[in-house]
Amino acid sequence: MQQAKKGDKVKVHYHGKLTTGETFDSSEGRDPLPFEIGGGMVIKGFDDGVTGMTVGEKKTITIPADEAYGPVNPDMVIEMPKDRLPQDMEVEVGMPLVMSDPQGQQFQVTVKEITEDKIVLDANHPLAGKDLVFDLELVEIEGGSPLIIMP
Repeated sequence: MQQAKKGDKVKVHYHGKLTTGETFDSSEGRDPLPFEIGGGMVIKGFDDGVTGMTVGEKKTITIPADEAYGPVNPDMVIEMPKDRLPQDMEVEVGMPLVMSDPQGQQFQVTVKEITEDKIVLDANHPLAGKDLVFDLELVEIEGGSPLIIMP
């Protein structure tokens, strides 16, 4: 059977969990995730986990934080005076917001803390610093060559 390798376009069903068992993403009820192995479309550990699988194979992989979204970077935690927010804006801890850097590039932050005069925002990926567990099922290798059995 053909094994998935770098450069192959594949389709994968997945269930992503934290090591605590809490689900953070799943393809359940949706089409399988299409991507090219090694194409930079998914995190390195996910690419590595699918490599070598055959169509129909299921397995569970654990991806350390360094091969997922990296460690939490304390430099990406920003303190901002509360008066820089729009007057009518209600913010809560855990709320996602979008900010712009001086070049106009937008990025998502999460409200981490609110005090009387400041707001603490975290620009790290929400899964940074976390080991991830994925249940995988390789559904298809696109363009895979058919198996030919000679008599």
